[in-house]
Amino acid sequence: MFKATIKSLLSRKLRLVLSALAVVLGVMFVSGSFVLTDTLQRSFTDLFSSAYANVDVSVSPHHEKGKEPKPLTPQAIADVKSVPGVASAVGDVQGSARPIGKNGKVMTTSGAPRLGFNWTGTGQEKIRDGKAPQSDSEVAVGAYLASTGQFKVGDEISLLTLEPKKTFKITGIYEYAGGRDSLGGELSVAFTEPVAQQLLLGAKDTFSGVTVTAAQGTSDDALRDAVAARMGSGYDVKTGATLAKEQADQINEGLKFFNYVLLGFAGIALFVGIFIILNTFSIIVAQRTRELALLRSMGASRGQVIGSVVLEALVIGLIASIVGLGAGIGVGALLATIFSTIGGGNLHLAGIGVPLSAIISSFAVGMIVTVIAAVMPALRASRIAPVAAMREAATPDRPLTKITIIGAAVVALGGTSLVFGFKQQSLPLIFGGILVAFVGVALLTPLLSKPMVSLIGRLLSWSMPGLLGRRNSARNPRRTAITAAALMVGISLITGVSVVLTSATKSIEKLASGQLQTDLIISGEGQMEGMPATFKPDVLAEVEQTDGVKSVVGWSQDGVLQGENQMFAVAVNDMPAMATMFALKPKSGDIAPLKADQIALPEDMAAEKGWSIGSKVTLQLAKSAEPTTFTVGFIWAKSQVLQGALVLPESAGRNFRSDGIGQAFVQVKPGTNATDVQKRIEPLFADNPEITVQDRSAFVKQTTSQFDTVLLMIQILLALAILIAVLGVINTLALSVIERTRELGLLRAIGMRRSQVMRMITVESVVISVFGAVLGLAVGVALGLATVQALKDQGISEIGFPWMTMVQYLVVAAFVGVIAAILPAIRAARLNVLDAIAYE
Repeated sequence: MFKATIKSLLSRKLRLVLSALAVVLGVMFVSGSFVLTDTLQRSFTDLFSSAYANVDVSVSPHHEKGKEPKPLTPQAIADVKSVPGVASAVGDVQGSARPIGKNGKVMTTSGAPRLGFNWTGTGQEKIRDGKAPQSDSEVAVGAYLASTGQFKVGDEISLLTLEPKKTFKITGIYEYAGGRDSLGGELSVAFTEPVAQQLLLGAKDTFSGVTVTAAQGTSDDALRDAVAARMGSGYDVKTGATLAKEQADQINEGLKFFNYVLLGFAGIALFVGIFIILNTFSIIVAQRTRELALLRSMGASRGQVIGSVVLEALVIGLIASIVGLGAGIGVGALLATIFSTIGGGNLHLAGIGVPLSAIISSFAVGMIVTVIAAVMPALRASRIAPVAAMREAATPDRPLTKITIIGAAVVALGGTSLVFGFKQQSLPLIFGGILVAFVGVALLTPLLSKPMVSLIGRLLSWSMPGLLGRRNSARNPRRTAITAAALMVGISLITGVSVVLTSATKSIEKLASGQLQTDLIISGEGQMEGMPATFKPDVLAEVEQTDGVKSVVGWSQDGVLQGENQMFAVAVNDMPAMATMFALKPKSGDIAPLKADQIALPEDMAAEKGWSIGSKVTLQLAKSAEPTTFTVGFIWAKSQVLQGALVLPESAGRNFRSDGIGQAFVQVKPGTNATDVQKRIEPLFADNPEITVQDRSAFVKQTTSQFDTVLLMIQILLALAILIAVLGVINTLALSVIERTRELGLLRAIGMRRSQVMRMITVESVVISVFGAVLGLAVGVALGLATVQALKDQGISEIGFPWMTMVQYLVVAAFVGVIAAILPAIRAARLNVLDAIAYE
């Protein structure tokens, strides 16, 4: 039996390749994810080890949760120098410095920081061209900043720091150890020490930390302990090795999440692959009915027949796992190389590694998926009676009652899991519910196949080849259903996400036109160490005095601590004006200007916290030495704006990490053109290129543009699942052509031309693809609507459908059908008529 199985396998090499291809792609994604993250983790570990190579011990202010750490003083540096075993102690100054390019716009990075520091001459930085800054009007810039912004020695560069735009002369360009332009794509600038202190920390004679060098014969650990004992609990004292490990661990934690995302999409790809393998083995068993029945008649037991099919699956799974692992290593290496080029190619790869997890997962996933997909066809094969060898028909039609009932039950189970998942905000229940729902829909698909395929096929059956193609796609509902279900998964996920994002966009637009009664919005585009770009509160007064302005509301924002709970807070300059602009209605108390010790909040937050008018609330602000107690002044009725926000008086903003205004809202006087007022306000921000003045529609467009990026990323990642689904269509058609060899020969014998055969196969392919797309759109819309309903309390109050996108998916599905039909159609057209008639 073993020999017969191997001979059968080797005699059908095309079938072997087509069966393995879907699993290869899924395994490739899994192993590639592990290879990519392993390579990047080791690369970042090496990067931070290099970055802290010159640091024996570092001293920095202790950072308490919810408080802004106090800068170090010159006395602290003197205390460090007095510790036995210290060879040198140099004060470091570091903070945010955003360079402005020659186009007048703030230069951005791909996530790397934009920072400034004091030039000490003792770090890793070495002057490549020019000289170090010596006067207050001079700076040196990193080689990566110089190349990206096309700056050279002698040029002027403008920078945004804690203060508005200032211009400096570039006296030097520096590099890092090993001739690197940067350590990781950061944009960095070096000032003289007094200027760095003023612009980056806000005060002279202050430091961010101290870099300590150990005297000869003193170990880093011993020096750390000695310095820590001298400085006390108000400081964090760590070795350079510890700092490097902490930084690498933070990056690696982010890479883990990235890996989970990739593995999630790999799981989707493999899930789609199961449909294809299941379909492939179903067709294979159907084609081998006579062969398996003859084996049964010769004495083979049911167990041997099952073993024969499972053995074939194991061989295919093994081959697919080996090839998929190899392809995954190549893809992981390619993605790591691409990743290293982001930010100027300054991440030196540590060498492509193949972790044990990639090898184990490749073989476990590849072989398990293939065997699981082959089990049902194997059980079916074992039930073939020996008398079936005498029949011409390989697979008689079977009733769909049982599979339909099971499908309905599975869909109900998946729907229940989704409902509970959304209510409890449990990702495992949500993802599990989606997976189970997909299986249930796939089981129901054969019931829908005949009527829907017949309806879709009518659009293409204006000729005899088209009519035959339509009937071919409808003649085996189970096979058509499984093939279409593979395409359905990818399209339904993309459609579901599109529905959610379109609904979110529509909700924001309605919110802006309904509750946001403002004409102009002033806000920052960039981010500064987790904080939005801001402008000085003094400018707000100038905006208010601008001709045509009726009222202005501005706020600074930060996180505050209430006990151990982090809360989002805004400090507002004019509470009654804000209530008017945001259409806020009082729930308890009257909306009035907040006193210095009062706060306001929405009713849902008040209900959650159990607060009412007069309640005492103790908050820890970033720059306050001690917690501050406020009294609840009033509560406003539930609103879609300022959800989850605690409103503090304007004076409290001075104790935020940044007291700058993050957002401002302008109402113009009746009868005044908002565009004219916008043009009068914009010059007030000439020194702050990060701040934009927009009308309401432009602000909404900017806010929702991020949804397009999210959708594009998901489409790219799900492209693999759709590619596998396309392979499934090709696979089904190719095996179907082999199965119908005699039938095709007879059609050719009675006069069907080759072009007509190709058209027939193409129509069959297009019908299956469009059926899968229609099914995917329907399931995707249902998933999207369920998600929108679950997120209703999160601000998504409107339902929107991406009609144009959905039409595009249908068009793409038809195009996919045409592409998928090319190879099977050519093979069918090239069949030798006499050989085909004599087949079997």
